[in-house]
Amino acid sequence: MSKSIKLMAMVGLVAAVAACTSGQTEDEFVVVDPEPISTEPVHTGKFK
Repeated sequence: MSKSIKLMAMVGLVAAVAACTSGQTEDEFVVVDPEPISTEPVHTGKFK
């Protein structure tokens, strides 16, 4: 093979690897505290 064909193959391989690795992003793991299902009754001091 000639040097130009080898050079073009190497440039193409490097470009393909760079395109594949630059698009990957790591997913963020987010923890959200759940809302309470029900609220406790508020005591007013009076009987109803």
